[in-house]
Amino acid sequence: MVVISHNHIVAIVVRLGAKKESLVKYRRYSKRKRYMSKRDFTTWLSGFRDSIADYGYYIDFDKVYRNVHGIKVELNILNSLIGSPNIKEDFKNLMKKYPEVLKCIPLLLAVRANEIYCQDEKGGHLYQFDLRKYPLNSPVYYERYAYFMEHTGLFDLLKNHIINNLVDYVTGVETGLDSNGRKNRGGHLMEDLVESFIQKAGFVRGDTYFKEIYIHQITDKWNIDLSAISNQGKMEKRFDFVVKTSKMIYGIETNFYGSGGSKLNETARSYKTLAWETKGIPGFTFVWFTDGKGWTSARNNLEETFDMMQHIYNIKDLEEGIINKVMI
Repeated sequence: MVVISHNHIVAIVVRLGAKKESLVKYRRYSKRKRYMSKRDFTTWLSGFRDSIADYGYYIDFDKVYRNVHGIKVELNILNSLIGSPNIKEDFKNLMKKYPEVLKCIPLLLAVRANEIYCQDEKGGHLYQFDLRKYPLNSPVYYERYAYFMEHTGLFDLLKNHIINNLVDYVTGVETGLDSNGRKNRGGHLMEDLVESFIQKAGFVRGDTYFKEIYIHQITDKWNIDLSAISNQGKMEKRFDFVVKTSKMIYGIETNFYGSGGSKLNETARSYKTLAWETKGIPGFTFVWFTDGKGWTSARNNLEETFDMMQHIYNIKDLEEGIINKVMI
């Protein structure tokens, strides 16, 4: 058997007068083939990052300030109750004169909803913090919310001067609530990171790559049959990105997991299935960019997906130019 080396093939291509573009494509294909053949899962996993957080990841202070500003007047009205020796009656009088303060009470308990359910020995009651729900100047109405303020501990908080200013207090509450949004911000950070590498590879948004595009849009735009991954059109799937080259459509998913959980196992299994279903679709390739130390808790499922999926990459792969090697 005669073995022809990579350099010999390049020389033959040049001698045959192939265009420079064809030579570049061959070299990319050759690099991709050599890269894929030497990948090791343990080595690949060891390169996963602890975090991709930027400075705005931890707290969105602009959002915090906007939310506080929206109820700043009402909070300052409620400030008049701080240190009150007769807080129950003062609260009722305040409600009569400024009923709009009702809307900011749930946030004093770190609740964003305008309904709160409470249960005690007298039974259960759903408190609704919406001025349209109860008639104004109703003694029952005022008594009910005074009962709520007393039994949730808000009267003690104000009467005993435990805090000095409700605007400052709610700023702290909003900051704590906003920390719950880190998970969503983490997902967007990975999307932004991948998009920056797609652009760096020379693709142009709206021309050669598209963001958050559905299966039916891909089908309509490029006349490609994706029924294999849409359950014959019954299920709608959205890809984070789609990259279009002259020969291939790449459907891209991205995610980053800084901590473990059962969701990771399901994610690995679902993308394994998706990769398998797309194998038989001419002109379409599924690509998954993922990272994060959370995957160490779902290592086995991720490894199963890695073993059967050709195009699964991490941030290190992106930094090493995998997009230019793969998307040709």
